[in-house]
Amino acid sequence: MSTATLVSHIERTSGVAGGKPRIAGRRITVQNIVIWHEHQGLGADEIAAEYDLSLAEVYAALAYYFDHRKEIDDSIRASHAFAQALRAEIPSKLASKLEGLRIRA
Repeated sequence: MSTATLVSHIERTSGVAGGKPRIAGRRITVQNIVIWHEHQGLGADEIAAEYDLSLAEVYAALAYYFDHRKEIDDSIRASHAFAQALRAEIPSKLASKLEGLRIRA
């Protein structure tokens, strides 16, 4: 894939999607594509169909990932740690309701 092709499909804009690399003209980040493909096991065609993307856009995001793997993996880990911290700080209303039901039963 030529650099020009990658540049035409992937962009970074400060203030959009946290400045993360994303599909040009969309708010779908490279990180999103990686999670769906690498972590959830979705195929490129499934991602393209589900999010109205071209296969070229999906593969450009994956190519960008493989060229910038450490950066994207670090971002995924940071996002996961942030979510875990929020879960620890803010108790789940559903969990507390379910716990209340178990105590009464």
